[in-house]
Amino acid sequence: MVQQVTEGVSIMVETFYQPAQSNPLNSEFLFAYRITIENLTIYPVKLVSRHWHILDSNGTHREVEGDGVVGEQPVIAPGDSYQYTSGANLHSEIGKMYGTYLMENLFNKKKLTVNIPEFHLIAPAKMN
Repeated sequence: MVQQVTEGVSIMVETFYQPAQSNPLNSEFLFAYRITIENLTIYPVKLVSRHWHILDSNGTHREVEGDGVVGEQPVIAPGDSYQYTSGANLHSEIGKMYGTYLMENLFNKKKLTVNIPEFHLIAPAKMN
């Protein structure tokens, strides 16, 4: 698990290889990741959008941007957290992801850029 705090918002990431949805013979490797966003500030924040960088060990670099996460734009009260699970497909057994969330302070409407820490996606067979 990796964690980073930016602008008073904590991001924790856990990853899971999905062997049942992967097909190594066709270079298809599916990973799930669980993100926990904790609001350590004294004001509510809204997750407006996301920007991901997804890198395979074969040199492929993709960027994904969009509104919210998993179809939601959650509002997180001070001291509360929000958790979601999503996934990424790679064309190699090893990769990594990192990015940012654009959040809004709902008291003063100020935009916050919150870092998503870099995390690695590694198929278990490559960990030896």
